[in-house]
Amino acid sequence: MGKFLFTTLPSNDLGLLTRSLPLAHELRTRGHHIVFCSPAPAPSRLIAEAGLTNLRPRDPFYALVSGDFRPTTFAHLLRAPRAAFKLALLTGFARQMLRLTSEIWHMDHFIALLGGQNENFVQLNVELLVSLIEETQPDAVVDFWNPFACLAARVAQKPLITVIQADMHPLSQGFIWWKPPPPHLPTALPAFNRVRHTFGLPPLHGISDLFLGDQTLLLGTPETDPLPPHAAGTYIGPILWQSPKENLPAWVESPPPAPPLIWVYSGNPRYAPGVRTAFDSSVVLSACIEALRDEPVRVALSTGHHLLPRKFLPLPDNFHYAPYLPGLAMAERSALLVHHGGYGSCQTGLYTGTPALILPTYSERESNARRVAALGAGEMLLPEIGNGGKKTVSPLEFRAKVRQLLSTPAYKENAMNIREKLRRYGGPAQAADLILAAL
Repeated sequence: MGKFLFTTLPSNDLGLLTRSLPLAHELRTRGHHIVFCSPAPAPSRLIAEAGLTNLRPRDPFYALVSGDFRPTTFAHLLRAPRAAFKLALLTGFARQMLRLTSEIWHMDHFIALLGGQNENFVQLNVELLVSLIEETQPDAVVDFWNPFACLAARVAQKPLITVIQADMHPLSQGFIWWKPPPPHLPTALPAFNRVRHTFGLPPLHGISDLFLGDQTLLLGTPETDPLPPHAAGTYIGPILWQSPKENLPAWVESPPPAPPLIWVYSGNPRYAPGVRTAFDSSVVLSACIEALRDEPVRVALSTGHHLLPRKFLPLPDNFHYAPYLPGLAMAERSALLVHHGGYGSCQTGLYTGTPALILPTYSERESNARRVAALGAGEMLLPEIGNGGKKTVSPLEFRAKVRQLLSTPAYKENAMNIREKLRRYGGPAQAADLILAAL
């Protein structure tokens, strides 16, 4: 039986876990051994609940990059070799994060803004992941969005399987495909190519080339994730996670004639303590609470194993809060989804045939939202960005969109049509077959 190391973009949210856990579960049921490397708090919890092994590089530097800001992690870093050098790299990384805007054009721009312009930052992340690969000795690395892990797999000469959405593909138009990019965007290509040179690897033509594996699996379908017909990769449909052990709370089920149930999922409201970042989704919470408190609806609110900020308490009487709710079961029972535009959230709505109101918090999520709206399966409200990066949405406009979505049958009909197309693909089982065949 084989052994697989699953790597994800080091971030403290659940989007990449909801697409990696089903594939890990499928391979495990076939007798293969799975090891994750996703050390941030929220992903760690979900991996543990799934009964899977989650390792991290021994150096606490990588945990801090991943969003593990606990004081003990900082304390461990200060005792680690080259502590001052690593602390300087982390300080630069933090400054980059705070300068991030909601307008991220493509993967090269994204990685550049996540520290990818700094050769030392790239080198250290890759070295830490190479050491983890050498420690675990997997038969292959299965990656979801982590450029450092993709490069580490090539350095360690391990087969690489990548699972990507179409916007990450070298032949895509990137995250902002509805208008031309400005000139002279920041690029991570020089730094990555210098690091590749130190390991004796040829240069990349573009950063997105990192995400082409020995087997490249494309999420979604040509309708939801369009690419040119000759693009390398195989569509596998949606991959969505729900543990068989999870149950919905009793308050979800209400006898008729109960008001419509709206599931609000914000994801991580605040990625960094005490400061705003471009990825924060607290605007989803504030818009819903303000607009729906007096509406004849029931609202189920969850944050994906993140704390609900105290400023939103107490919640209105028609709101119920749970830190985590099983996505597919919750979406199937909901009349409407409201979320931040994450790819997994969008796919969940389409897979269950549930219309969505999407408040995208940066351009990758806006791309997802625009595609759902173009399919007629939902609506998008783009938050306005004010002073200090604060995002707001008009409660009146939000309430009007909710009423429109609940009262117009075409949204549900269109979502159900897409659902039928998505379910024709093989999902995790097909992905596992392709991975094993490639090896």
